[in-house]
Amino acid sequence: MKPNTLRIEWPTLALIVATYGMWFATGMFVFPLSATLALFGMAVLNALHSSLVHEVIHGHPTRNARLNAALVFMNVGLIWPFHRYRKMHLNHHADDRLTDPFDDPESYYRALYVYESFPRWFKGLLGLSNTLVGRLILGPIMSTVALILGDSRAMLRGDFAVIRAWILHLIGLVPVIFCVVYVFEIPLWLYLVTACYGGAAIISLRTFAEHQWHETPEGRTLIVERSPLSFLFLNNNLHLVHHQNPTAPWYDLPRLYAQDRERWLALNHGYVFPNYWKLFQSYALIAKEPVAHPAWHRSKETE
Repeated sequence: MKPNTLRIEWPTLALIVATYGMWFATGMFVFPLSATLALFGMAVLNALHSSLVHEVIHGHPTRNARLNAALVFMNVGLIWPFHRYRKMHLNHHADDRLTDPFDDPESYYRALYVYESFPRWFKGLLGLSNTLVGRLILGPIMSTVALILGDSRAMLRGDFAVIRAWILHLIGLVPVIFCVVYVFEIPLWLYLVTACYGGAAIISLRTFAEHQWHETPEGRTLIVERSPLSFLFLNNNLHLVHHQNPTAPWYDLPRLYAQDRERWLALNHGYVFPNYWKLFQSYALIAKEPVAHPAWHRSKETE
């Protein structure tokens, strides 16, 4: 890979500015004309902001981590604290532990003994969330509840890093909520259940099949070759390319894939979809994966 020598990645910086600008303009000028159109547009922009946060976590668009974090400080999606997402996502990038239900914080698998301890209704809910339609509907609320419950326990134990992350997050929410409620005059509950939930659901489409269990680390990561959503996801549909080149900016990923496509397809053992429509056709109402990890059957006594 050709190293990035730019001290400032102008495409990413421009996109951050444009995203905030379009979000403000949508709330200010579109919402009075059409609430439906405005809230849909804000959901899309919230998803794009989430993709930009992901870029920042990987060291873009400058070489200054604090400046990068400040650029996405105002979380228009409201839900995920930046520093919590950063810690969890960087831990997720340990590819040899991908999908591990304990060591990979983004794994949707559960250890068999944990899964068997759940009540029947919760097992059914988890199974439903492993269909694509189920993930779009249930994924945002389930991940949010899990985050809040887990972080609440950490804060009660006195985990200062978690406390600090939430304090910073709440500070960043002040201007966002002020704009939503007092400038745009959008009821906060309506913004939450449409723009925020909708944005998280769009991201759930990308994350639904990003990883699966495979004997090799490379075989655990998906490639979706093309999609109209590629820009919204900042080319993270080429997810294996990102995992193999985590510091490459989003606009380099298509070039890296195209110049060695056959090698990429061989590397992940054919875990490839031509587009998200094919993924939807295959798994809209069919669970793509079991909830219990296929190769992770350690008992509680041997934990």
